Amino acid sequence: MATPARGPAEGPCSTAPEGSEVHPVDQKLHPSRLVPAALQHIAAMYAGVVTPPLIIGQAVRLDTAGQTRLIAASLLIAGVATLLQTLGVKGFVGNRLPFVNAASSAGIAPMLAIAETNATGDQLPAIYGAVMVAGVFCLVIGPFFGKLLRFFPPLVTGVVITLIGVTLMPVPVAWAQGGDRTAADFGDMKYLALAAFTLVVILLIQRFGRGFVKQVALLLGLLIGTLAAIPFGMADFGALGSAPVAALPTPFAFGAPAFQPAAIVSLCLVTLVLMTESSAGMLAIGEICERETDGRTITRGLRTDGIATLLGPVFGGFPTSAFAQNVGVVSLTKVRSRYVVAAAGGALLVLGVFPVLGAVVSTVPMPVLGGAGIVLFGSIAVSGIRTLSEAGLDDSSNIVLVAVSLGAGIIPLAAPTFYADFPAWAQTVLGSGISAGALVAVSLNLFFHHLGTRGGTSAAALKSS
Repeated sequence: MATPARGPAEGPCSTAPEGSEVHPVDQKLHPSRLVPAALQHIAAMYAGVVTPPLIIGQAVRLDTAGQTRLIAASLLIAGVATLLQTLGVKGFVGNRLPFVNAASSAGIAPMLAIAETNATGDQLPAIYGAVMVAGVFCLVIGPFFGKLLRFFPPLVTGVVITLIGVTLMPVPVAWAQGGDRTAADFGDMKYLALAAFTLVVILLIQRFGRGFVKQVALLLGLLIGTLAAIPFGMADFGALGSAPVAALPTPFAFGAPAFQPAAIVSLCLVTLVLMTESSAGMLAIGEICERETDGRTITRGLRTDGIATLLGPVFGGFPTSAFAQNVGVVSLTKVRSRYVVAAAGGALLVLGVFPVLGAVVSTVPMPVLGGAGIVLFGSIAVSGIRTLSEAGLDDSSNIVLVAVSLGAGIIPLAAPTFYADFPAWAQTVLGSGISAGALVAVSLNLFFHHLGTRGGTSAAALKSS
């Protein structure tokens, strides 16, 4: 791991006087540079932050007001978590790096499985109860997680990340068809045309856009797609008039949490994957920023994840983890100041206390979200494939591990009724492709690379790590 830079800070993010030993991570930039840099982080993460509440809200059939509350809560919790992570309390919480924390898409599939096994009105309480316990789980094992990392090599995390993208793909496909499967015009060509138009716009911006414009291709696609829907009467802005301009999220607005063992198990499994992803992100950002990231730093970072995941459901939040896309922004821009990301977190917090801004997002037509969602969730799958490509797939045991794990994860997608005769607890755990795939991947990793191997770890496992 790289050691902290000494002497005068160099590079485009430097504002310290010559001879200063202020590390680039700790530099406080002038507003003329801080604000544009913070906007890039907001643009990179915004679509990801609002995706979980959009999907879960649709799944549990919330009205527009409820959907708006969920979005506002996710923005608020993301802002608080990011501020806590970047500024932190030295020695206790926060890795004090330019690191973004927000609701992770990895939790969506198991939460959808929980929703499907509960009656209307009981869905969100069951989800939030499981999320809160997952937060406690993160806090408890966080200090010891470094010793568990060998059981979650890139071989395992690559499978899980790939499954996140693949198993969520039916969501944007349904959005592209209109969103409401019970509607008479579900799948109408007008919806498909609008989704295709949005997708083409995003592709064109990616191809011909430059700099900041290219970075916000997803948001521009949503905006242009929504504008294109207006002349055809496919955009409804009624929610803007009824949404309050400013309001704090109400604690337990969707009911007191319910604690169901099977739901808790599935979320705790996903939490292990999220902790692995966060740890990897912290190591990566440490390398980029040339600041040593040791075990204590990772523990403080994971403690932030646990606190945000535990307290988030009180206001309507979901499992919180690192945002890899923002690590990419730091690498691309070379702006390493944690205060830039703190400013972005502050902006998210402000957005969260203005529900009318969340209502703006909820007015985006479903087909437009569908076109953009194909890019968003497809990108998650690509991230997993990229991780697997570096995980030693020239070894036959690793190939079998990945093949069987992906197969187990795709079963609920290919055959939704496959587990219909299983007990309810098994349906909740195995009905989520991510949970099922993670269980199989971890088990096979133990079988092939740890049990009975000399020193507890085989050469193939070391290579895949």
